[in-house]
Amino acid sequence: MRNIGIVGHVARGLSMADGQTIKTRMLIEELNGKLNDEVQVVDTHNWTKRPIQLIVQCIQLIRTCKHIVIMPAYKGILVFLPLFVLLNMLYRRKIHYVVIGGWLVGYLKKRKALVPFAKRLETIHVESAAMIAGLEELGFANAYYMPNFKRLPLIAEHELVYDHHPPYKLCTFSRVMKEKGIEEAIDAVTQVNLLMGRTVYTLDIYGAIEEGYNSRFQSVLGQSGEDVQYRGIVAYDQSVNVLKDYFLMLFPTYFPGEGFAGTLLDCLASGLPVLATDWKYNKEIVKDEVTGYIYDHRANSLKEELLRILQNPELVLALKGNCVKEYQRYHPDHVIEHFLAVIDREDSTSSNEGRKLYGERNQAQ
Repeated sequence: MRNIGIVGHVARGLSMADGQTIKTRMLIEELNGKLNDEVQVVDTHNWTKRPIQLIVQCIQLIRTCKHIVIMPAYKGILVFLPLFVLLNMLYRRKIHYVVIGGWLVGYLKKRKALVPFAKRLETIHVESAAMIAGLEELGFANAYYMPNFKRLPLIAEHELVYDHHPPYKLCTFSRVMKEKGIEEAIDAVTQVNLLMGRTVYTLDIYGAIEEGYNSRFQSVLGQSGEDVQYRGIVAYDQSVNVLKDYFLMLFPTYFPGEGFAGTLLDCLASGLPVLATDWKYNKEIVKDEVTGYIYDHRANSLKEELLRILQNPELVLALKGNCVKEYQRYHPDHVIEHFLAVIDREDSTSSNEGRKLYGERNQAQ
């Protein structure tokens, strides 16, 4: 029997749309499905208000579980990584770290005191091959590839929507914040429509508005025309129903902590190509001219891309079927099966072997 305990931000009973919470909840849900409810959970929501209670819960967890999976973000890693490494000197469990986002390598370079703790973990699971390479440069031999995943109602190929004509429907589907490129998206659509003298693109913006950004966002939105609308938050299990009717998703992010954005999975399952910046790990996930297009993040580059696509919209439509096929690589059944295979291994293996195992599994699909 596997005994797995998870320490992460679950926020039970609360409606949360951030990537950290969503991925933590999904991992728990998928492991429960695979392991017949063997997973025990410590919820770190508002842990700073109840530190003693949380430490007691963590001690109880490590006493009863063979495998401990920690999922801390920026602030939490300063506490939970040393805490579990030190506790493990007594309990001798296998501690695994599932990283959410693409920030860990840069973070460890700045906070070198955490490196010895991180190297004592049994495994570190990251969302891209580039992150594995970055950890290996720091001397890590315990990094494994674990892409983002979502169990979504995959659209059938015969349901793909090819009937698109001006004005072409564009959308963004992420947290609404400056660093996600929301203002660039609004500006590019507005500029293209002004240049063409008519509405050739509309833009619908979906997602939770980042705390502290609402006033700025409303100001920018108010200066745009009817071509740009804010559409609110979509439940994660309704994303395919919403996205399948769009022509293209814009992802002009330059967010410093960007990893494997969950919105890219929503688009793949919906048969929706993505126009994304060449930022962080985007080009590992958005395959240029296969499931979308990658462009350089510079002034007016998004506008230029939209003008190029306007001349030949078939460039986008031809990619829809590829998106649906690509989603299969990130299906939870494959990702979780690989994750369990890695943590169950008696002997530590190299990160290269961990990547190979995942690659072979997907090549067989």
